[in-house]
Amino acid sequence: MKIIDANVHLFRWPFRRLGLDDTSALVAKLRSLGVVEAWAGSYEALLHRDLSAVNERLVTECRQRGEGILRPVGAINLSLPDWEEDLRRCLENYKMSVLRVYPNYHGTELSDPVFAKFLKLTASKALVQIAVMMEEERTQHPMMKIPHVNVTPLPALLKSIPKARVMLLNCFRAVRGKPLLELVATERVWFDISTLEGMSGIERMLKQIPANRIVFGTHAPLYLPESAVLKLRESELTQEQFAQITNGALRPLK
Repeated sequence: MKIIDANVHLFRWPFRRLGLDDTSALVAKLRSLGVVEAWAGSYEALLHRDLSAVNERLVTECRQRGEGILRPVGAINLSLPDWEEDLRRCLENYKMSVLRVYPNYHGTELSDPVFAKFLKLTASKALVQIAVMMEEERTQHPMMKIPHVNVTPLPALLKSIPKARVMLLNCFRAVRGKPLLELVATERVWFDISTLEGMSGIERMLKQIPANRIVFGTHAPLYLPESAVLKLRESELTQEQFAQITNGALRPLK
C-alpha cells in the first residue's frame, strides 16, 4: 500500500502524553503501515497565540525529523488580529497548499464574516482543512468542554466562493444525515475516515459519499493509526475505491 494520510499532528497533545507524540516514533509507525506521505499539523496551534512561531517550528520539525514523508500543514487562528500575516507566510514563505483551522478551539464560527474572508483569500491557492472536533466528548478535560464545529453554513459559503475547497477532519460524530448530503452535493468537500465507527464503515459511507471525496486520515497520534488501516480492511472495496481513498482523491489537492 502507498497511503497518503491527510490527518496527523506533531508535538504534545495539551492534556496527556500520547504513545506516538515523538516525531520519529510517529514517522516509523506510519511507514510501517504503508504511509508514504502524511499531512502534519501541530497540536500547539490549539492553544498557543503565536501562530507564526507554531508554524515555523512545525516546518522545521518536518524537515529535520520527517524522513521525507511529513508535509507541514499551517494553522490559522481567525480570532487573532494578525491572522492575515500568518496566512501570507504560510502561502508565500512556506509554499503551503494545505491549511488547517480549529474554529471550536479559537472561538470562531463558520458563519462569521472572517471565515468567508479567509475562504476567499485561500480559494484556488490552498485546500482548507477544518477540524470539526479533536477529542470525543467522553474524554475531554472537565475544564475544556469543546463543542463540535457547526458546519451547516458551509454549503452556502461554497456556493458563493466557487473556487474554495474544504476538507472536514474528524467529522463523522457530528456530521450526518441531511447536513452531510448537502456538503456532498457541493462537490468541493472531502471527508477523512478517522472518526468512522462500526463494522464496514467505509463501505456504508460509500452509499452517501463518492470514493473520490473520502480520504484516508488517522488522526494520529491522538488515535492509533492502525485503526484507520483496519477500516480499510474490514470494508469490501473495489481496487478503484481503495486507490481513491488511500491516495487518488488527495493527489489533485496537493
